[in-house]
Amino acid sequence: MQPTFVLVHGAFANSFSFAPLQAELGLLGHRSVAVDLPGHGFRATFTRAYQAPQDLEGLATAPGSIKGVTLADNAAHLIGILERAKRNGPVILVSHSRGGITATAAANARPDLIDRIVYVSAWCPVRLDVGDYYAEPEMAGIDPTAFASALAGNPAELGLLRVNFRTGNPDSLAAFKAAFFADGTDEQFLTFLNTFQPDENLDAGGSADRAQAATWGRIPKTYIRLADDASLPLALQDRLIREGNELTPDNPYDVHTLGGSHLKWLVDPAPAARALGALATLPAPSGQA
Repeated sequence: MQPTFVLVHGAFANSFSFAPLQAELGLLGHRSVAVDLPGHGFRATFTRAYQAPQDLEGLATAPGSIKGVTLADNAAHLIGILERAKRNGPVILVSHSRGGITATAAANARPDLIDRIVYVSAWCPVRLDVGDYYAEPEMAGIDPTAFASALAGNPAELGLLRVNFRTGNPDSLAAFKAAFFADGTDEQFLTFLNTFQPDENLDAGGSADRAQAATWGRIPKTYIRLADDASLPLALQDRLIREGNELTPDNPYDVHTLGGSHLKWLVDPAPAARALGALATLPAPSGQA
């Protein structure tokens, strides 16, 4: 039966960013569903203070709908979509970036709903919590303060993380481009930046949300490395692959590599669509359901 690709976005993103990829998948004959996690897409908060001319004081204090949203909320929402998709046949769950945390949590809870799980330069914590990986050597080149000038408000007071992606600050824009889309044109970069939403939830999960061998580990899994990713560096991607393989040595990752930055694969999606399409007929590893 034809599988359904269920696509899970990363931080500050939404289903809209998958539109070019879905078009390519559709033209290759594949069915796909792009997910908006709670507080994302048309449920996101875009205040008048975020419009031009911006009211930075208002932006720093305006409430956001994503306040209080937890990883458990994200996983429950995704599981509901997986349940519906599974009625139509096999499901291939594809996540990007921070979306991998939600995909992993859903796989821990309901491995029966997923026929293959795919991480595209995405987080799949195994030995550490996500935040702790930032102190590891693989993330030594990441400057956690690079976006500080674009932060709006106090996350502890707002109950969410808010970033002003519509800033005109050249240093902030340069930091965004270097991290996300260094290989794109300025026009492509600004276009993608304008698909981002300002708010993200604070809950990135804890030790109980790391990949679990007994559940997550039963699912055939693929990791698509992004060779030029400066946001989730290749060394960290390889560490996540290695740790996952050590957790489930009888069910290792099927690994592929695409060139390009963190966002390039979404703007020029044909190579990624072909790689994903090939997974639709990939047999499960020996002994896997």
